[in-house]
Amino acid sequence: VGFLWWNTSPAKIFMGDTGSLAIGGAIAGFAILSRTELLLGIIGGLFVLITLSVIIQVGYFKATGGKRVFKMAPLQHHFELKGWAEVTVVVRFWILGGLFVAVGLGVFYAEWVVLL
Repeated sequence: VGFLWWNTSPAKIFMGDTGSLAIGGAIAGFAILSRTELLLGIIGGLFVLITLSVIIQVGYFKATGGKRVFKMAPLQHHFELKGWAEVTVVVRFWILGGLFVAVGLGVFYAEWVVLL
């Protein structure tokens, strides 16, 4: 949270592998301990979407001999090349991330709603 608070636009420092791997490991560990591993795919849907955009781009590029699906991969750079401002891309991805989290929490608590 401190990293996000002090690293607002324009960014002055960037998180490296050590920090991101530690955060990812902690999230995965908590998911395993709480037996909610499958929800990570929903809650982290934005990351899944971005990763899929890279896989699709590379696969299509190799299969067609150089044609592209997106102007650039990962997906956020495609939108920047389409003329979207960086702030617009960031805010819209925040919204998408929030929606994925809301769906994940809805799935998690759905059994409680059904039981009541």
